[in-house]
Amino acid sequence: MAEKKSGNKIITVNRKARHDYFVLDTYEAGIELFGTEVKSIRAGTVNLKDSYCSIKKGEIFALGVHISPYEKGNIFNRDPLREKRLLMHKKEILKLMAAVGQEGCSIIPLSLYFSGSRVKMEIGLCKGKKLYDKRDDDAKRQANREIERYSKSSRRGYDD
Repeated sequence: MAEKKSGNKIITVNRKARHDYFVLDTYEAGIELFGTEVKSIRAGTVNLKDSYCSIKKGEIFALGVHISPYEKGNIFNRDPLREKRLLMHKKEILKLMAAVGQEGCSIIPLSLYFSGSRVKMEIGLCKGKKLYDKRDDDAKRQANREIERYSKSSRRGYDD
């Protein structure tokens, strides 16, 4: 998925998040990084699997985001699993805090991308899926594949 989406170069996508959660709303957040972390991200050594966000004292942090240490780095390399502060407007953070408290939702990182020279994170306000919801999604996806496959094969028959 290294395609460009409206001028943004996608670095990584958390596919597991869309499988395990219903995404109710998405937000864009800047991410506070250090120099060697940005170089490591440019090399594509990031993992968003099993990551989540939490709000502490009016600030939002991404936890579990693994940015591998930069190979050519030295003492300036940071801990790969350290808390990364996200940069958002206070109103958005308060809105997220209210939703998490009342509706029982979670804040999950969905993707990481470059917007110009800056690294941005797309986070989602998510609600957990039950096992039967996951099965329904898999069944719908499989049915759409079958329909697509059948329509392609029937088009080939008419072209001859």
